[in-house]
Amino acid sequence: MERRIGTVSRGLRAPIIRQGDDLKRIAVDTLLEAAEIHGFEIQDRDILAITEAVVARAQGNYATTSQLAEDVKEKLGGESIGVIFPILSRNRFSVCLKGIAKGAKKVILMLSYPSDEVGNHLVDIDLLDEKNINPYTDVLDQEQFENLFGKSKHTFTGMDYVNYYKQLIENEGAEAEIIFSNNPKTILNYTKNVLTCDIHTRERTKRILKKAGADIVLGLDDLLNKSVSGSGFNTKYGILGSNKATEDTVKLFPNDCTAFSKSIQKEIRERTGKTIEVMVYGDGAFKDPVGKIWELADPVVSPGYTEGLEGTPNEIKIKYLADNDFADLCGDALKEAISDRIKKKDSHLGDSMAAQGTTPRRLTDLIGSLCDLTSGSGDKGTPIVYIQGYFDNYTI
Repeated sequence: MERRIGTVSRGLRAPIIRQGDDLKRIAVDTLLEAAEIHGFEIQDRDILAITEAVVARAQGNYATTSQLAEDVKEKLGGESIGVIFPILSRNRFSVCLKGIAKGAKKVILMLSYPSDEVGNHLVDIDLLDEKNINPYTDVLDQEQFENLFGKSKHTFTGMDYVNYYKQLIENEGAEAEIIFSNNPKTILNYTKNVLTCDIHTRERTKRILKKAGADIVLGLDDLLNKSVSGSGFNTKYGILGSNKATEDTVKLFPNDCTAFSKSIQKEIRERTGKTIEVMVYGDGAFKDPVGKIWELADPVVSPGYTEGLEGTPNEIKIKYLADNDFADLCGDALKEAISDRIKKKDSHLGDSMAAQGTTPRRLTDLIGSLCDLTSGSGDKGTPIVYIQGYFDNYTI
């Protein structure tokens, strides 16, 4: 019988993961039990994905605001510091800001506008036009900003992040000043010690500030990149990718994810004889059309994966073939012609016209986004995702 199902993504319900749990055993057992209960077979090149949140939790990769403050004070001097380009997020940045403020006497918080890096808006861009404000050149203080636009409210949550962040700083005993600018060099008019909090543009921002004469320039990846007073840490990303755990604790991005992924792949091979691919995933990379939020608040979609997930898709656009090369065919003849073309496609299509319109992204970014949408971020209870048929095509 002809196959009628292509790619299938399943969220697997797992036990609640706690610090110190053997996550490799839990992930493998969860998959094997799900396959037995729900009647699917494990096949070569299936994909098992585990969310970074439970990997970090099992590793116990946590830090307190006091430990973060200690690192901030040591590396940035403990006096006035500029904190620039943070994203507007209670989950992602609020607890980090507490620790940063606790390690300084004054925080000059510089917010990008009309939105942060991942699309959380402080003000509607149309209002900038109405008020004749140029976000590329105009620098505003808090009073000017609120006189022009009123109190800022997040599209979905209704949060006034400007005053929320200011209050967080002051509650930690530091003086707070808020300014609005999209030029990193603006902060040097206030302080020469700068912590840049952008995620995907951080290296450029650091380079601009150093060239402009800053004394100290650090990113979030430079904080807690080693243990401080027994804290967790991430050697590559520091507190980038961290999430709020409690009101005074953050869970950091996990370490050693490639080794972890390979260990699961090995265990599955030993227990089933099948070689599957394994990855750890965080935020997906997609944009909300209403809130305009670009989801990727982690430094990468996948911090670790097995070798079979390297590269990008190599796919032919079926609708291109149907509308162009085989426009005169239909029915079985069309099906056979397209199937034959897929079987004979080059191993690297590159800029071939037949590949135009296929998504030009890395496999890990595409698959990680699928996993993030499958597992969700709330109460589904499926931190493990199993994908079958992802590498199949119309002929398989």
